[in-house]
Amino acid sequence: MDNSELSRTLDTNKKQAEFYNTKKKNLPTRIWSSIREKTLHGIRKDLNIQQDFHDLHKIWFGELKGKKVLDLGCYAGNHHSRYLAENSKQYLGLDLSKVGIDILNKNLAHIPSGVGVVQDFLSESFTEKDFDLIYAYGVLHHFENIDLLISKLNEKLADKGQIISYDPLQTSTPIWLIRKLYRPFQSDAAWEWPFSRKTLLKFDKHFDILEKRGVLGHAKWFFILNLLPIPQEKKLKIGKSLHKKDWENSNTSMSHLFTCMQLTMHMQKRGS
Repeated sequence: MDNSELSRTLDTNKKQAEFYNTKKKNLPTRIWSSIREKTLHGIRKDLNIQQDFHDLHKIWFGELKGKKVLDLGCYAGNHHSRYLAENSKQYLGLDLSKVGIDILNKNLAHIPSGVGVVQDFLSESFTEKDFDLIYAYGVLHHFENIDLLISKLNEKLADKGQIISYDPLQTSTPIWLIRKLYRPFQSDAAWEWPFSRKTLLKFDKHFDILEKRGVLGHAKWFFILNLLPIPQEKKLKIGKSLHKKDWENSNTSMSHLFTCMQLTMHMQKRGS
């Protein structure tokens, strides 16, 4: 591992910790976040996209009873944090933010085998390993150096350990262009690195990708459909059909996956 690169990344993560403890965003970032969330939240809700992710992740977890689980970058807890803590043999929630982990620990107070810790995943002081499952919901794209990340994931996973991830993509040309124009004004640009084609190829090289699903490929244009003077029922029917096409084709076709805005993957550590 390149020590200078690791040191630079750890310094960046200190700034990231401060950002998530204070949530201080500049005006362009606040405007972009508001527009993005209002637009995408409506689409995800109307087309049942978020629920599809949550349901699929629960299937991918499998039987948790004997598993040691790392909930990576969980802040105060994500949709599945409580479920993972209550059903696994050992649960560790890890985040850079003390504010987030304090909240998480209050919510886990009734679970003897569950705890949240404030620590950097890449730091030498984080010594826990042999995780059967690493759940990384909206986290892996915060690492600029994918080689560092992949090396650490392999180090921390048990034999045949699995990763379930969920991250944004910038492989769609219009999305890449929008992000390119916005990035110079972005408060959190130093640790926001949506997956590129190159990123995906690196994960595919180092892990067995058991399954992957992309969303908001064709379905991202649902917001335009919503502007048209046609019955809402018909809009939803078309939108759900587009989402279904994204969901099914992205698992088998990389070209279709590259049109999507978000990706979830179920990966497994390769045997030595």
